Amino acid sequence: MHEFFQWLFAQYQDYTPLLMTLELIASVFGLASVLLARRGSVWVFPVGLVSTGLYVYLLWEWRLFGDMLINAYYSAMSMYGWLDWTKNRQNQNHTVIVEKTTSQEWQTLSLIAIATFIFVGVVYYFKPFINNHFSFDNITLGLSNFVWTDCTDMLTTGLFLVAMLLMAKRKIENWLVWIIADAISVPLYFYKGLIFTSVQYLLFTIVAIFGFISWQKLLKQQSKL
Repeated sequence: MHEFFQWLFAQYQDYTPLLMTLELIASVFGLASVLLARRGSVWVFPVGLVSTGLYVYLLWEWRLFGDMLINAYYSAMSMYGWLDWTKNRQNQNHTVIVEKTTSQEWQTLSLIAIATFIFVGVVYYFKPFINNHFSFDNITLGLSNFVWTDCTDMLTTGLFLVAMLLMAKRKIENWLVWIIADAISVPLYFYKGLIFTSVQYLLFTIVAIFGFISWQKLLKQQSKL
C-alpha cells in the first residue's frame, strides 16, 4: 500500500506545495458546487467561482490551455448563471425553475461545440509558440505536434462549454452532457498527473447521475404547479 501511494503522488514531485494545495482547494469547492447544482441551489455559482478561478491560474501554470480556457469560460458563465438563477427561483429555498432544451437550441449548441473544438485546436497548434514565450525562434508548428491528450482536451472543452451553458440556462439536459464529459476526464486528468482533479471528476460523474435524477423530480413537481 505504501508503494502504491508513493507511486500515486510521485506525479506531484515537480509541483510546489502551493500548487498542490490550490488544486486540492479547487477540487473541494468544485465538488461542493456540483452538489449544490444537484439541489438546484443558486449558491452553485459563487461556490463554483472559487474553484474555476483557481483552476484558471493552475492550468496556466501547467500549460493546459484548453482546460484553462474552459475554466475561464466557466467563471464568466457562472456570473451569468448566478443572475439568471436568482431571477428564476421557485421559492425561498433558492430552488431553480427547470426547463427542457428545444431542438432549435440543440442545433445552436452543436455549432457552438464545433466552433469550440476548432478554436481549441488552433490554440494547441500554436502551443509550441506559446511555450516558447510567444516566439517563433527554433520551433516547428504542425499537426505532428499534437498528442492524444490534446485531441481529447479539444473534445471535452466543447462538451464542457455546452454543459455549462445548459446549466446556466437551467436546462435539465446539462446533466447528460456533464456525465459524458466528466467520465472522459477521469482517465484524462489521471494520465496528466493531476490526481486530485481526476478523483474530483470521478465524483462529478457520480453526482451528475444523481443530479439528473433530482432535476427530473424537480421538473415533474414544477409541471404540477
